[in-house]
Amino acid sequence: MTLVTENYHPWSRVCLAFVTGAVGILSFSPYDYWLASLISLSGLQALTLNCTARYASVIAFTWGLGFFSTGIHWIYISINMFSGLPAIANMFLMVILTTYLSLYPLIFINLLNILCPQSLFLRLIVVSPVLWQITEFLRGCIMTGFPWLQFGYTQINGPLKGIAPLMGEEAITFLLVILSGLIVYTIQTRQILAAVSAIILVLLQWPLHSMTWFILVPERTVDVSLVQGNTLPLLKWDGNYLSRTLNTYTRLSAPYVGNVSMIIWPESAIPDLEGNQQDFLKDIDAQLRILGTTLITGIIDARFENNNYCMYNTIIAIGNGTHPYSYLSRNRYRKSHLVPFGEYVPLASFLHSLTSCFKVQISTFSRGEYIQPHLQVAGYNLMPVLCYEVILTQRMRDNFRLETDFLLTMSNDAWFGDSNGPWQHLQMARMRALELGRPLLYSTNNGITAIINATGKVTHTIPQFKSDVLTAKVIPTAGLTPYARVGNYGIWAVTLLFSFIWLISIARVSMGYAKMCRKDF
Repeated sequence: MTLVTENYHPWSRVCLAFVTGAVGILSFSPYDYWLASLISLSGLQALTLNCTARYASVIAFTWGLGFFSTGIHWIYISINMFSGLPAIANMFLMVILTTYLSLYPLIFINLLNILCPQSLFLRLIVVSPVLWQITEFLRGCIMTGFPWLQFGYTQINGPLKGIAPLMGEEAITFLLVILSGLIVYTIQTRQILAAVSAIILVLLQWPLHSMTWFILVPERTVDVSLVQGNTLPLLKWDGNYLSRTLNTYTRLSAPYVGNVSMIIWPESAIPDLEGNQQDFLKDIDAQLRILGTTLITGIIDARFENNNYCMYNTIIAIGNGTHPYSYLSRNRYRKSHLVPFGEYVPLASFLHSLTSCFKVQISTFSRGEYIQPHLQVAGYNLMPVLCYEVILTQRMRDNFRLETDFLLTMSNDAWFGDSNGPWQHLQMARMRALELGRPLLYSTNNGITAIINATGKVTHTIPQFKSDVLTAKVIPTAGLTPYARVGNYGIWAVTLLFSFIWLISIARVSMGYAKMCRKDF
Protein backbone atom coordinates (compact mmCIF):
# COMPACT_ATOMS: atom_id res chain seq x y z
CA MET A 1 0.00 0.00 0.00
CA THR A 2 1.58 3.25 -1.08
CA LEU A 3 1.51 6.29 1.13
CA VAL A 4 2.11 8.84 -1.63
CA THR A 5 -0.54 9.98 -4.06
CA GLU A 6 -1.73 13.20 -5.60
CA ASN A 7 -5.45 12.55 -4.99
CA TYR A 8 -6.36 14.76 -2.06
CA HIS A 9 -8.37 17.83 -1.10
CA PRO A 10 -5.71 20.25 0.15
CA TRP A 11 -7.62 22.71 2.30
CA SER A 12 -9.98 20.21 3.89
CA ARG A 13 -7.12 18.13 5.31
CA VAL A 14 -5.18 21.20 6.44
CA CYS A 15 -8.21 22.63 8.27
CA LEU A 16 -8.97 19.26 9.81
CA ALA A 17 -5.35 19.00 10.94
CA PHE A 18 -5.65 22.29 12.84
CA VAL A 19 -8.89 21.11 14.47
CA THR A 20 -7.53 17.71 15.52
CA GLY A 21 -4.43 19.42 16.93
CA ALA A 22 -6.60 21.77 18.98
CA VAL A 23 -8.78 18.86 20.15
CA GLY A 24 -5.72 17.37 21.85
CA ILE A 25 -5.74 20.17 24.43
CA LEU A 26 -9.07 18.91 25.77
CA SER A 27 -7.20 15.91 27.18
CA PHE A 28 -5.19 18.16 29.52
CA SER A 29 -6.40 19.93 32.65
CA PRO A 30 -8.74 21.58 33.42
CA TYR A 31 -10.79 19.61 30.85
CA ASP A 32 -9.32 16.12 31.44
CA TYR A 33 -11.08 14.35 28.55
CA TRP A 34 -8.29 11.82 28.16
CA LEU A 35 -9.81 10.25 25.02
CA ALA A 36 -9.11 13.51 23.19
CA SER A 37 -5.41 12.59 23.19
CA LEU A 38 -6.12 9.50 21.09
CA ILE A 39 -8.38 11.46 18.76
CA SER A 40 -5.69 14.09 18.25
CA LEU A 41 -2.81 11.65 17.68
CA SER A 42 -4.95 9.48 15.40
CA GLY A 43 -5.87 12.56 13.41
CA LEU A 44 -2.22 13.43 12.86
CA GLN A 45 -1.39 9.88 11.79
CA ALA A 46 -4.41 9.47 9.49
CA LEU A 47 -4.28 12.86 7.79
CA THR A 48 -0.65 12.42 6.75
CA LEU A 49 -1.30 9.11 4.99
CA ASN A 50 -1.64 8.83 1.20
CA CYS A 51 -0.28 12.26 0.31
CA THR A 52 2.92 13.78 -0.96
CA ALA A 53 5.79 14.47 1.40
CA ARG A 54 5.36 18.22 1.01
CA TYR A 55 1.64 18.08 1.71
CA ALA A 56 2.20 15.80 4.72
CA SER A 57 4.64 18.39 6.08
CA VAL A 58 2.02 21.14 5.74
CA ILE A 59 -0.55 18.98 7.53
CA ALA A 60 1.83 18.09 10.38
CA PHE A 61 2.91 21.70 10.83
CA THR A 62 -0.72 22.87 10.87
CA TRP A 63 -1.57 20.17 13.41
CA GLY A 64 1.23 21.56 15.58
CA LEU A 65 -0.12 25.10 15.21
CA GLY A 66 -3.55 23.96 16.36
CA PHE A 67 -2.13 22.01 19.29
CA PHE A 68 0.36 24.55 20.63
CA SER A 69 -1.53 27.76 19.89
CA THR A 70 -4.49 26.55 21.95
CA GLY A 71 -2.37 24.78 24.54
CA ILE A 72 0.11 27.50 25.54
CA HIS A 73 -1.86 30.66 24.80
CA TRP A 74 -1.57 31.44 28.52
CA ILE A 75 2.04 32.50 27.94
CA TYR A 76 0.71 35.52 26.04
CA ILE A 77 -1.01 36.73 29.23
CA SER A 78 2.33 36.91 31.02
CA ILE A 79 4.12 38.53 28.09
CA ASN A 80 1.36 41.05 27.45
CA MET A 81 0.87 42.08 31.08
CA PHE A 82 4.44 42.20 32.32
CA SER A 83 6.93 42.45 29.46
CA GLY A 84 6.50 46.15 28.70
CA LEU A 85 6.51 45.38 24.96
CA PRO A 86 3.86 46.68 22.54
CA ALA A 87 0.94 44.33 21.83
CA ILE A 88 2.18 43.67 18.29
CA ALA A 89 5.59 42.61 19.63
CA ASN A 90 3.95 40.32 22.21
CA MET A 91 1.90 38.67 19.51
CA PHE A 92 4.98 38.27 17.35
CA LEU A 93 6.82 36.50 20.18
CA MET A 94 3.92 34.08 20.61
CA VAL A 95 3.84 33.37 16.89
CA ILE A 96 7.58 32.66 16.95
CA LEU A 97 7.23 30.27 19.90
CA THR A 98 4.24 28.44 18.43
CA THR A 99 5.92 28.17 15.05
CA TYR A 100 9.07 26.76 16.62
CA LEU A 101 7.18 24.11 18.61
CA SER A 102 5.15 23.14 15.53
CA LEU A 103 8.37 22.15 13.79
CA TYR A 104 8.57 19.00 15.94
CA PRO A 105 5.41 17.32 14.55
CA LEU A 106 6.67 18.34 11.11
CA ILE A 107 10.03 16.66 11.76
CA PHE A 108 8.23 13.59 13.11
CA ILE A 109 6.15 13.14 9.95
CA ASN A 110 9.04 13.86 7.60
CA LEU A 111 11.21 11.23 9.29
CA LEU A 112 8.28 8.83 9.16
CA ASN A 113 7.85 9.37 5.42
CA ILE A 114 11.57 8.95 4.77
CA LEU A 115 12.21 5.93 7.00
CA CYS A 116 8.97 4.00 6.50
CA PRO A 117 7.18 5.05 3.29
CA GLN A 118 5.60 1.69 2.38
CA SER A 119 4.54 -0.69 5.17
CA LEU A 120 1.45 0.70 6.88
CA PHE A 121 1.75 -1.61 9.90
CA LEU A 122 5.39 -0.76 10.56
CA ARG A 123 4.74 2.94 10.05
CA LEU A 124 1.81 3.23 12.44
CA ILE A 125 2.63 0.74 15.18
CA VAL A 126 6.42 0.28 15.25
CA VAL A 127 8.20 3.30 13.78
CA SER A 128 5.78 6.05 14.86
CA PRO A 129 6.26 5.59 18.64
CA VAL A 130 10.03 5.44 18.18
CA LEU A 131 10.19 8.68 16.21
CA TRP A 132 7.69 10.41 18.51
CA GLN A 133 9.84 9.48 21.51
CA ILE A 134 12.93 10.91 19.81
CA THR A 135 11.31 14.16 18.63
CA GLU A 136 9.69 14.77 22.03
CA PHE A 137 13.06 14.15 23.69
CA LEU A 138 14.58 16.79 21.41
CA ARG A 139 11.76 19.21 22.22
CA GLY A 140 12.63 18.77 25.89
CA CYS A 141 16.35 19.41 25.36
CA ILE A 142 17.04 21.91 22.58
CA MET A 143 17.50 25.51 23.81
CA THR A 144 17.04 24.29 27.43
CA GLY A 145 13.88 22.48 26.34
CA PHE A 146 10.13 23.01 26.60
CA PRO A 147 8.62 19.59 27.41
CA TRP A 148 5.18 21.05 28.12
CA LEU A 149 2.00 19.24 26.97
CA GLN A 150 3.35 15.73 26.54
CA PHE A 151 0.37 13.43 26.03
CA GLY A 152 1.31 11.01 28.81
CA TYR A 153 0.16 13.55 31.39
CA THR A 154 -3.42 13.22 30.14
CA GLN A 155 -3.60 9.75 31.71
CA ILE A 156 -3.25 10.94 35.32
CA ASN A 157 -7.00 10.22 35.53
CA GLY A 158 -7.05 7.76 32.61
CA PRO A 159 -6.76 4.00 32.14
CA LEU A 160 -3.01 4.06 31.46
CA LYS A 161 -2.15 5.71 34.78
CA GLY A 162 -0.67 2.51 36.24
CA ILE A 163 2.30 2.65 33.86
CA ALA A 164 3.67 5.86 35.44
CA PRO A 165 5.32 4.38 38.58
CA LEU A 166 6.60 1.49 36.46
CA MET A 167 8.18 3.34 33.51
CA GLY A 168 7.19 7.00 33.75
CA GLU A 169 5.09 9.46 31.79
CA GLU A 170 7.11 9.04 28.59
CA ALA A 171 6.17 5.36 28.47
CA ILE A 172 2.51 6.34 28.62
CA THR A 173 3.04 8.70 25.68
CA PHE A 174 4.77 5.86 23.80
CA LEU A 175 1.77 3.58 24.34
CA LEU A 176 -0.69 6.30 23.32
CA VAL A 177 1.11 6.64 19.97
CA ILE A 178 0.87 2.86 19.48
CA LEU A 179 -2.84 2.89 20.33
CA SER A 180 -3.50 5.77 17.94
CA GLY A 181 -1.60 3.85 15.25
CA LEU A 182 -3.76 0.76 15.85
CA ILE A 183 -6.90 2.90 15.55
CA VAL A 184 -5.77 4.33 12.22
CA TYR A 185 -4.66 0.89 11.00
CA THR A 186 -8.12 -0.50 11.84
CA ILE A 187 -9.83 2.29 9.90
CA GLN A 188 -7.49 1.98 6.91
CA THR A 189 -7.50 -1.83 6.57
CA ARG A 190 -10.86 -2.74 8.15
CA GLN A 191 -9.04 -5.42 10.16
CA ILE A 192 -10.81 -6.00 13.45
CA LEU A 193 -7.69 -7.70 14.84
CA ALA A 194 -5.96 -4.32 15.17
CA ALA A 195 -8.83 -2.96 17.27
CA VAL A 196 -8.77 -6.08 19.44
CA SER A 197 -5.02 -5.64 19.90
CA ALA A 198 -5.55 -2.08 21.13
CA ILE A 199 -8.08 -3.28 23.70
CA ILE A 200 -5.75 -6.07 24.83
CA LEU A 201 -2.88 -3.59 25.30
CA VAL A 202 -5.05 -1.48 27.61
CA LEU A 203 -6.31 -4.51 29.55
CA LEU A 204 -2.82 -5.98 29.97
CA GLN A 205 -1.67 -3.01 32.00
CA TRP A 206 -4.89 -2.77 34.05
CA PRO A 207 -3.52 -4.89 36.98
CA LEU A 208 -0.93 -2.14 37.50
CA HIS A 209 -3.69 0.06 38.93
CA SER A 210 -3.99 -2.17 41.99
CA MET A 211 -0.24 -2.35 42.64
CA THR A 212 1.25 -0.22 45.42
CA TRP A 213 4.91 0.66 45.01
CA PHE A 214 5.35 2.57 48.27
CA ILE A 215 4.82 2.10 52.00
CA LEU A 216 2.90 4.57 54.15
CA VAL A 217 4.71 5.64 57.34
CA PRO A 218 1.81 6.85 59.53
CA GLU A 219 3.94 7.19 62.67
CA ARG A 220 5.74 10.09 60.93
CA THR A 221 2.59 12.00 59.97
CA VAL A 222 3.24 15.75 59.95
CA ASP A 223 0.99 18.83 60.15
CA VAL A 224 1.64 21.17 57.23
CA SER A 225 0.20 24.60 56.38
CA LEU A 226 0.56 26.01 52.85
CA VAL A 227 -0.07 29.75 52.69
CA GLN A 228 -1.61 31.24 49.55
CA GLY A 229 -1.12 35.00 49.76
CA ASN A 230 -2.74 35.92 46.43
CA THR A 231 -0.46 38.92 45.93
CA LEU A 232 -0.12 40.56 42.52
CA PRO A 233 3.09 39.80 40.62
CA LEU A 234 3.07 43.21 38.97
CA LEU A 235 3.26 44.92 42.35
CA LYS A 236 5.18 42.51 44.48
CA TRP A 237 8.59 43.71 43.26
CA ASP A 238 7.67 47.32 44.10
CA GLY A 239 9.52 48.43 47.23
CA ASN A 240 6.40 50.19 48.51
CA TYR A 241 4.52 46.92 48.27
CA LEU A 242 7.07 44.93 50.26
CA SER A 243 5.66 45.60 53.75
CA ARG A 244 2.10 44.81 52.64
CA THR A 245 3.19 41.49 51.14
CA LEU A 246 5.15 40.48 54.25
CA ASN A 247 2.21 41.48 56.46
CA THR A 248 -0.13 39.35 54.34
CA TYR A 249 1.97 36.22 54.75
CA THR A 250 2.80 36.74 58.43
CA ARG A 251 -0.87 37.51 59.24
CA LEU A 252 -2.11 34.39 57.45
CA SER A 253 0.59 32.25 59.08
CA ALA A 254 0.24 33.54 62.66
CA PRO A 255 -2.59 31.19 63.80
CA TYR A 256 -0.57 28.15 62.76
CA VAL A 257 2.76 29.02 64.36
CA GLY A 258 3.28 26.57 67.21
CA ASN A 259 0.40 24.37 66.00
CA VAL A 260 1.96 22.81 62.89
CA SER A 261 5.44 21.55 62.15
CA MET A 262 5.83 23.21 58.73
CA ILE A 263 4.52 26.42 57.21
CA ILE A 264 5.20 26.82 53.50
CA TRP A 265 5.19 30.08 51.55
CA PRO A 266 5.39 30.05 47.73
CA GLU A 267 8.13 31.02 45.28
CA SER A 268 9.59 34.49 45.96
CA ALA A 269 7.01 35.07 48.69
CA ILE A 270 9.47 37.51 50.28
CA PRO A 271 9.77 40.14 47.51
CA ASP A 272 13.29 41.29 48.32
CA LEU A 273 16.87 40.08 48.37
CA GLU A 274 17.72 37.75 51.22
CA GLY A 275 20.66 39.95 52.20
CA ASN A 276 18.31 42.92 52.68
CA GLN A 277 15.95 40.99 54.95
CA GLN A 278 18.35 39.68 57.56
CA ASP A 279 16.65 41.46 60.49
CA PHE A 280 13.21 40.21 59.44
CA LEU A 281 14.43 36.65 58.91
CA LYS A 282 16.35 36.46 62.18
CA ASP A 283 13.42 37.87 64.20
CA ILE A 284 11.01 35.32 62.69
CA ASP A 285 13.56 32.55 63.11
CA ALA A 286 13.86 33.22 66.85
CA GLN A 287 10.07 33.15 67.31
CA LEU A 288 9.62 29.99 65.25
CA ARG A 289 12.34 28.05 67.06
CA ILE A 290 10.77 28.80 70.42
CA LEU A 291 7.36 27.58 69.23
CA GLY A 292 8.64 24.57 67.26
CA THR A 293 7.52 25.51 63.74
CA THR A 294 9.65 25.70 60.59
CA LEU A 295 8.92 28.18 57.80
CA ILE A 296 9.94 27.24 54.25
CA THR A 297 9.85 30.15 51.84
CA GLY A 298 10.99 31.29 48.46
CA ILE A 299 13.28 34.31 48.26
CA ILE A 300 15.85 35.85 45.92
CA ASP A 301 19.47 35.58 46.97
CA ALA A 302 22.20 37.80 45.49
CA ARG A 303 25.83 37.40 46.53
CA PHE A 304 29.41 37.40 45.25
CA GLU A 305 30.79 33.95 44.47
CA ASN A 306 34.06 33.20 42.71
CA ASN A 307 34.50 36.87 41.83
CA ASN A 308 31.08 36.99 40.17
CA TYR A 309 27.80 38.61 41.18
CA CYS A 310 25.28 35.76 41.31
CA MET A 311 21.53 35.95 41.82
CA TYR A 312 19.61 32.80 42.69
CA ASN A 313 15.94 31.92 42.89
CA THR A 314 16.13 30.26 46.30
CA ILE A 315 14.24 28.24 48.91
CA ILE A 316 15.29 28.58 52.55
CA ALA A 317 14.13 27.12 55.88
CA ILE A 318 13.69 29.38 58.94
CA GLY A 319 13.16 28.31 62.54
CA ASN A 320 14.53 24.89 61.71
CA GLY A 321 15.51 22.89 64.81
CA THR A 322 17.98 24.20 67.38
CA HIS A 323 20.34 26.00 64.98
CA PRO A 324 19.57 29.67 64.29
CA TYR A 325 19.00 30.87 60.75
CA SER A 326 22.22 31.77 58.96
CA TYR A 327 22.76 33.51 55.65
CA LEU A 328 25.70 31.16 55.13
CA SER A 329 23.66 28.02 55.76
CA ARG A 330 23.84 25.38 53.04
CA ASN A 331 20.42 24.01 53.93
CA ARG A 332 18.88 25.79 50.95
CA TYR A 333 17.86 25.13 47.38
CA ARG A 334 18.83 27.15 44.30
CA LYS A 335 16.81 26.85 41.12
CA SER A 336 18.75 24.97 38.47
CA HIS A 337 16.62 25.04 35.31
CA LEU A 338 15.95 28.67 34.41
CA VAL A 339 13.08 29.88 32.22
CA PRO A 340 14.24 31.59 28.99
CA PHE A 341 13.42 35.32 28.91
CA GLY A 342 11.86 35.09 32.37
CA GLU A 343 14.99 34.27 34.38
CA TYR A 344 17.74 34.56 31.82
CA VAL A 345 18.15 35.91 28.30
CA PRO A 346 19.37 33.54 25.57
CA LEU A 347 21.71 35.33 23.15
CA ALA A 348 21.77 38.23 25.60
CA SER A 349 24.20 40.40 23.64
CA PHE A 350 22.15 39.99 20.45
CA LEU A 351 18.86 40.82 22.17
CA HIS A 352 20.18 43.62 24.35
CA SER A 353 19.42 46.33 21.82
CA LEU A 354 15.85 45.11 21.35
CA THR A 355 15.05 44.98 25.06
CA SER A 356 16.70 48.35 25.71
CA CYS A 357 14.61 50.00 22.97
CA PHE A 358 11.44 49.06 24.84
CA LYS A 359 12.97 49.53 28.30
CA VAL A 360 12.33 45.90 29.18
CA GLN A 361 13.92 44.73 32.42
CA ILE A 362 14.58 40.99 32.39
CA SER A 363 16.25 39.50 35.44
CA THR A 364 19.33 37.38 34.84
CA PHE A 365 19.60 34.58 37.36
CA SER A 366 22.43 32.16 37.98
CA ARG A 367 21.90 28.42 37.81
CA GLY A 368 22.03 26.24 40.86
CA GLU A 369 23.67 22.83 40.72
CA TYR A 370 21.87 20.08 38.79
CA ILE A 371 22.12 17.70 41.78
CA GLN A 372 21.45 19.31 45.17
CA PRO A 373 20.99 17.98 48.71
CA HIS A 374 17.49 17.70 50.13
CA LEU A 375 16.15 20.33 52.49
CA GLN A 376 16.37 19.14 56.09
CA VAL A 377 13.17 20.42 57.70
CA ALA A 378 11.85 19.45 61.14
CA GLY A 379 13.39 16.00 60.86
CA TYR A 380 12.09 15.35 57.33
CA ASN A 381 13.83 15.18 53.97
CA LEU A 382 12.16 17.36 51.35
CA MET A 383 13.14 17.24 47.68
CA PRO A 384 12.44 20.79 46.46
CA VAL A 385 11.97 22.25 42.99
CA LEU A 386 10.85 25.68 41.85
CA CYS A 387 8.01 26.26 39.40
CA TYR A 388 8.82 24.95 35.91
CA GLU A 389 11.31 22.36 37.21
CA VAL A 390 8.55 19.98 38.31
CA ILE A 391 7.86 19.06 34.66
CA LEU A 392 11.45 17.86 34.12
CA THR A 393 11.05 14.13 34.67
CA GLN A 394 14.68 13.03 34.50
CA ARG A 395 15.90 15.88 36.67
CA MET A 396 13.34 15.08 39.37
CA ARG A 397 14.31 11.41 39.32
CA ASP A 398 18.04 12.20 39.42
CA ASN A 399 17.59 14.27 42.60
CA PHE A 400 15.31 11.70 44.25
CA ARG A 401 16.64 9.58 47.12
CA LEU A 402 15.44 6.56 49.07
CA GLU A 403 15.30 8.76 52.18
CA THR A 404 13.05 11.36 50.51
CA ASP A 405 9.93 11.91 52.63
CA PHE A 406 8.13 14.53 50.51
CA LEU A 407 8.40 16.31 47.19
CA LEU A 408 8.06 20.10 47.41
CA THR A 409 7.13 22.45 44.59
CA MET A 410 6.92 26.21 44.98
CA SER A 411 5.53 28.34 42.18
CA ASN A 412 4.00 31.69 41.31
CA ASP A 413 1.42 31.06 38.60
CA ALA A 414 -0.15 34.49 39.13
CA TRP A 415 1.71 35.52 35.97
CA PHE A 416 -0.74 33.48 33.90
CA GLY A 417 -4.05 34.82 35.20
CA ASP A 418 -7.26 32.84 34.86
CA SER A 419 -5.93 30.52 32.15
CA ASN A 420 -5.20 26.82 31.63
CA GLY A 421 -1.54 27.25 32.54
CA PRO A 422 -1.81 26.69 36.32
CA TRP A 423 -4.06 23.66 35.79
CA GLN A 424 -1.67 22.07 33.32
CA HIS A 425 1.18 22.77 35.76
CA LEU A 426 -0.66 20.99 38.59
CA GLN A 427 -1.44 18.04 36.31
CA MET A 428 2.26 17.56 35.58
CA ALA A 429 3.14 17.84 39.27
CA ARG A 430 0.63 15.07 40.02
CA MET A 431 2.45 12.81 37.57
CA ARG A 432 5.75 13.37 39.43
CA ALA A 433 4.15 12.25 42.71
CA LEU A 434 2.78 9.13 41.00
CA GLU A 435 6.07 8.29 39.27
CA LEU A 436 8.20 8.63 42.41
CA GLY A 437 5.69 7.36 44.98
CA ARG A 438 5.92 10.35 47.31
CA PRO A 439 3.39 12.97 48.51
CA LEU A 440 3.93 16.34 46.89
CA LEU A 441 3.39 19.68 48.64
CA TYR A 442 2.37 22.16 45.93
CA SER A 443 2.62 25.78 47.08
CA THR A 444 1.58 28.68 44.83
CA ASN A 445 0.97 32.39 45.25
CA ASN A 446 -2.60 32.53 43.94
CA GLY A 447 -3.52 28.92 43.23
CA ILE A 448 -3.75 26.17 42.66
CA THR A 449 -2.25 25.37 46.09
CA ALA A 450 -2.64 21.65 46.76
CA ILE A 451 -1.47 18.54 48.56
CA ILE A 452 -1.01 15.52 46.30
CA ASN A 453 -0.68 12.01 47.68
CA ALA A 454 1.72 9.33 46.42
CA THR A 455 -0.85 8.01 43.92
CA GLY A 456 -1.06 11.39 42.18
CA LYS A 457 -4.46 12.28 43.65
CA VAL A 458 -5.14 15.81 44.90
CA THR A 459 -6.35 15.37 48.49
CA HIS A 460 -6.54 19.02 49.59
CA THR A 461 -6.70 22.28 47.68
CA ILE A 462 -7.49 26.00 47.96
CA PRO A 463 -9.55 27.83 45.33
CA GLN A 464 -7.63 30.14 43.02
CA PHE A 465 -7.41 33.90 43.62
CA LYS A 466 -8.08 33.66 47.35
CA SER A 467 -5.90 34.52 50.36
CA ASP A 468 -6.10 31.41 52.49
CA VAL A 469 -4.17 28.66 54.25
CA LEU A 470 -4.34 24.96 53.44
CA THR A 471 -3.65 22.86 56.55
CA ALA A 472 -3.55 19.07 56.57
CA LYS A 473 -1.92 16.04 58.11
CA VAL A 474 0.39 14.48 55.52
CA ILE A 475 1.72 10.93 55.76
CA PRO A 476 5.21 10.38 54.30
CA THR A 477 5.98 7.27 52.28
CA ALA A 478 8.98 4.99 51.86
CA GLY A 479 10.23 2.57 49.24
CA LEU A 480 11.21 2.94 45.57
CA THR A 481 8.99 2.66 42.53
CA PRO A 482 10.53 0.94 39.49
CA TYR A 483 10.67 4.32 37.79
CA ALA A 484 12.51 5.83 40.76
CA ARG A 485 15.10 3.07 40.40
CA VAL A 486 15.78 3.26 36.66
CA GLY A 487 14.25 6.54 35.45
CA ASN A 488 13.74 6.83 31.69
CA TYR A 489 16.15 4.00 30.87
CA GLY A 490 13.16 1.67 30.71
CA ILE A 491 11.34 3.55 27.95
CA TRP A 492 14.58 4.00 26.01
CA ALA A 493 15.13 0.23 26.18
CA VAL A 494 11.65 -0.25 24.68
CA THR A 495 12.48 2.36 22.04
CA LEU A 496 15.61 0.42 21.09
CA LEU A 497 13.61 -2.82 20.97
CA PHE A 498 11.08 -1.31 18.56
CA SER A 499 13.94 0.10 16.48
CA PHE A 500 15.47 -3.39 16.34
CA ILE A 501 12.14 -4.88 15.16
CA TRP A 502 11.96 -2.25 12.44
CA LEU A 503 15.54 -2.94 11.29
CA ILE A 504 14.87 -6.69 11.18
CA SER A 505 11.80 -6.02 9.03
CA ILE A 506 13.86 -3.91 6.65
CA ALA A 507 16.51 -6.62 6.47
CA ARG A 508 13.92 -9.30 5.66
CA VAL A 509 12.39 -7.16 2.93
CA SER A 510 15.84 -6.46 1.48
CA MET A 511 16.75 -10.16 1.50
CA GLY A 512 13.47 -11.03 -0.19
CA TYR A 513 14.07 -8.40 -2.85
CA ALA A 514 17.62 -9.69 -3.42
CA LYS A 515 16.32 -13.24 -3.92
CA MET A 516 13.77 -12.03 -6.46
CA CYS A 517 16.49 -10.19 -8.35
CA ARG A 518 18.68 -13.32 -8.46
CA LYS A 519 15.79 -15.41 -9.77
CA ASP A 520 15.00 -12.88 -12.48
CA PHE A 521 18.65 -12.85 -13.46
